[in-house]
Amino acid sequence: MTAGCGRPSVVAGPAALLDSQPGLTVVGQASTGEEAVQLTRKIAPDVVLMDIRMPVLNGLAATRRILSAPVVPGARPVRVVVLTTYDLDEYVYEALRAGASGFLLKHAPPEELLLGVRAAADGGALLSPQVTRRLVAEFAARRPAARRPPPELARLTPREREVLDLVVCGRSNTEIAGALVVSQSTVKTHLGHILDKLGLRDRVQAVVFGYENGLVEPGAG
Repeated sequence: MTAGCGRPSVVAGPAALLDSQPGLTVVGQASTGEEAVQLTRKIAPDVVLMDIRMPVLNGLAATRRILSAPVVPGARPVRVVVLTTYDLDEYVYEALRAGASGFLLKHAPPEELLLGVRAAADGGALLSPQVTRRLVAEFAARRPAARRPPPELARLTPREREVLDLVVCGRSNTEIAGALVVSQSTVKTHLGHILDKLGLRDRVQAVVFGYENGLVEPGAG
């Protein structure tokens, strides 16, 4: 699995860590957001670690441009994981809305960085229930709830809606399986159907979708 990184001054440590792991290779580092976009298009890494505060083109705009590019048929889509501080930077919320597969704290422990990169590469997302729920709830609270349920919800079965509501509340697959008395593989199957029917990229976008459309109250657990 290959990874591209943001500013060298920020990701020098993470880049060295990733390169030291079996199955992981850092294939490039960019100095600006614009360079990150161009480099991603050129080398098509599996995962991009994007610093939210990039010069020339900020990480939010770069993330949007990277993820809005059409995917080559048969190729794996590029995943973006955002690097940020723990000050609830509003750009992080916008990056999740743009399609980023979660975010990592710049000073996160090595195991969390590796978990996030591998999760994104596998088509999942790093979704820390405590940090992500707090982040999304904080900024979703500033947006008016939808006046009526989005029509896409009608495509979901009653059980899929149950799974979606629990995902939005930050529950893990293990917790959802326990709550609904089903296997984890069944939860994964339901989640896959939910993402397909709602046109969402991953679990993080499902959480954003839920908060934006008023499926749960901000701060609900």
